[in-house]
Amino acid sequence: MFGSVLVGVDGAQGGRDAIALATQLADEHATTSLVNVFGAGLMPGKGTALLLSVELEQSRALLERERRAAAPDAEPVPCADRSVGHALHALAERRRAEVIVIGASRHGFLGRLLLGSDTISALNGAPCAVAVAPFGYAERAHPLATLGVGYDGSPESERALETARALAPRLGASIRVVSVISLQSIPYGEAIAQNWPDAAKGLIEDQRRQVRGLADVEVDVTYGEPSDGLLSLGEQVDLLIVGSRGYGPVGRLMHGSTSNQLARRARCPLLVLPRSIAREQHDHSELPLEVAIPDGSQVSTRP
Repeated sequence: MFGSVLVGVDGAQGGRDAIALATQLADEHATTSLVNVFGAGLMPGKGTALLLSVELEQSRALLERERRAAAPDAEPVPCADRSVGHALHALAERRRAEVIVIGASRHGFLGRLLLGSDTISALNGAPCAVAVAPFGYAERAHPLATLGVGYDGSPESERALETARALAPRLGASIRVVSVISLQSIPYGEAIAQNWPDAAKGLIEDQRRQVRGLADVEVDVTYGEPSDGLLSLGEQVDLLIVGSRGYGPVGRLMHGSTSNQLARRARCPLLVLPRSIAREQHDHSELPLEVAIPDGSQVSTRP
């Protein structure tokens, strides 16, 4: 399914969790790159080149340790950039990566990526799928025998189901689909019915009729908050797959803080698909960190 994989590593638990998940998602002959982003805290100016030289050597050493420990066939890619999200996106576009895999660690750059100010820049607008390994996954990884899909009949959820069906034969997995009916199920601009409980029952029945045609999958239609429904599904499956609606991989099923909740609280790995196969145009207004360092190397945001 995934023939070109980028894995964010930081030398901590999150990076090792990401490597474990990437190993499961990658095709047999996939090209896998271990990416370490450094220099995020540096500002252009006197002494930057020397500091980058030191950080580059540290990054190379870190990547070599992680490669030897868990991914001997992967390519180590040190990358200097002021933004982790920008670096991963730019590299994914350049290499036409099919998935970026990151860990949900609370510490290190991956922790900031998922739980701090870099969350939106890392997840929104990604040019490919984004997979998130839960904290500690490297120590408890097991076969992805059951795939869960968040489904609402939209083209994005249809693509999530298609992805699950493409992964299932290779993994030997079954598929469980959950459709969550909530106030968010009401089309934008329509008024909420005064007899909402009865209206909700009608929506649930409509959705059940719609999903009856889904073949070879186990389907459940529930009422509640989408995030709660997806988290509940995540407790019963080995990989949770969601599509997106809107810009980037945060849409109807992943709206607002839901993306943070799933990345932080889901007990199983999470796979978020971009809005469409077409690659998004990204804002490159931020000045690149590009300098020549003493050993003659050129470090830039364009790896």
